[in-house]
Amino acid sequence: QLVESGGGSVQAGGSLRLSCAGSGYTVTNYCMGWFRQAPGKGPEGVAQIDSKGTTTYQDSVKGRFTISQDNAENTLYLQMNSLKPEDTAVYYCVASVQYVCYSGSLLLADFDTMGQGTQVTVSS
Repeated sequence: QLVESGGGSVQAGGSLRLSCAGSGYTVTNYCMGWFRQAPGKGPEGVAQIDSKGTTTYQDSVKGRFTISQDNAENTLYLQMNSLKPEDTAVYYCVASVQYVCYSGSLLLADFDTMGQGTQVTVSS
């Protein structure tokens, strides 16, 4: 089970940190990531990280978002800085049963489990 937290409302240029706690799931052992879905749009991959620490980011968030894992807390994080109104979406934590992220294309089909989502709203 994956449980997200940390969403909220911020002004453009602000920061938020999303957390994803793994229950019965060691987050540092698998390929895990963050997807988001804006109103009226399909889900899109934001970032992923695997057991080797290899990361992949969507081009629009490179340099602004950082994905990381904490073994002691068994938690996946997404640090989001310099937020823009177009970052507004429901953000979902996803997990794979694979140890590495074989695809560098952030495909939702590569993941097996998804959390309930947390809302991020960025106002201009």
